[in-house]
Amino acid sequence: MCSLSTNFLKKEDTLMKQAKYITVQEMIDLVNPVDEIVVGMAANEPQLFMSNLHLAADRVKHVNVTNCLPIANADFFIEEQYRDKFTLDGWFYTNVLRKVHPHGNISFIPNHLHLAGYKRLFYKKPHIFVSAASLPDEHGYISLATSNVYEKQMIEKADIVILEVNPNFPRTIGDLEVHVRDVDYLVKADYPVPTIPDAEPTEKDLIIGKQIADMIHDGDTIQLGIGGMPNAVAKALYGKKDLGIHTEMFTNEMMKLIKAGVITGKKKTLHRNKHIACFAFGTKELYDFINNNPSCWILDGKYVNDPAIIGLNDNQVSINSTIEIDLSGQCCSESIGTQQFSGTGGQSDTAVGAQNSKNGRSFIALYSTAMVKNPVTGEREETSKIVPMLKPGAAVSLSRNDVDYVVTEYGMVSLRGTNIRERAKLLISIAHPKFRAELTEQAIKAGYLHESYLD
Repeated sequence: MCSLSTNFLKKEDTLMKQAKYITVQEMIDLVNPVDEIVVGMAANEPQLFMSNLHLAADRVKHVNVTNCLPIANADFFIEEQYRDKFTLDGWFYTNVLRKVHPHGNISFIPNHLHLAGYKRLFYKKPHIFVSAASLPDEHGYISLATSNVYEKQMIEKADIVILEVNPNFPRTIGDLEVHVRDVDYLVKADYPVPTIPDAEPTEKDLIIGKQIADMIHDGDTIQLGIGGMPNAVAKALYGKKDLGIHTEMFTNEMMKLIKAGVITGKKKTLHRNKHIACFAFGTKELYDFINNNPSCWILDGKYVNDPAIIGLNDNQVSINSTIEIDLSGQCCSESIGTQQFSGTGGQSDTAVGAQNSKNGRSFIALYSTAMVKNPVTGEREETSKIVPMLKPGAAVSLSRNDVDYVVTEYGMVSLRGTNIRERAKLLISIAHPKFRAELTEQAIKAGYLHESYLD
């Protein structure tokens, strides 16, 4: 046997001794009766831990789990029988949390995503951090795979670090590598990486997407979210050249644009030739693409989503959506009244960051109307998403001070630097035509407009 092979085997043997593997039951046994636990985000959610945590119910008193963009319908918070034993705090709600929020053991943590982990650690630190991850490599390094929004920050502060190492997870590059010596326990896992399908754009999405795409120039650096509207924007970009990526979430459509040669990163002023994100969530094709790909960097969310860092990219473009916007420009993008629907996420981070950028632009996109159930009749009725004032208790995800372009299927307006009267008139001009007269009357009653300034 050659010396190189002998050295490799010796190194591997040493690493195996450094890595302490435990069973799923042993992992659950580490949970204290009263404990604070943080788990990985989105595809990094540790499925073995989440699906088995309820087995500790007979010996725990109050265990609190903090998560973000969860996928698992885990018994410990889904089943009402456990609600006195487990609570859950979320940085970003999905349908999984929305449907069980009424149980009373789930609560939302208001946050800007780039400060989610930092501020939580200011308040309390976890006893245990658990996340999915890649297998250790021959040097003993484990990649956190699909997310580094807050994961690395938690690893540095938690008393116990557990990683579910999985051969199906991609080995990604950035600052999300962890050595086995810095992990307390490893659990062998073999579940598939969670995926989400591409959202097919609607006719309205395509109209809105085309308007935004027309405002994106060759060489711009873009941030896109998930869903039909961002996908519609991406599909309208195939004539562009040398776009760059500095984004919160690495998506399927971004991957397709890179493969098509539309996104190269060669004109970026920060991290030239690199595609920057703090997490990836999509299809298996996306995970295969970012695996060992030196052009794709997943960096700490506190850095990636910092508006000051985003602003270092010249020509940065931010594209986000909202649930409703009032006539002064306040955007509610995460709740329906007091009911938490999703989260602020990186909307404020990226919108402000883009406007910090030289020649940067921020877009808020929304349909002009929505079908909403009438609380009296129970019938679904078409209502305007441009409103005189937000619903009582609605969260302001993006303040009126930070709104730039607003886009509906009826047009695009720029609110940057405008006064309230001008904003009201501009927003009414892109509302659904059937609601414009009513919105004008309500704007007059609210004192936003005066009859003498209507022309």
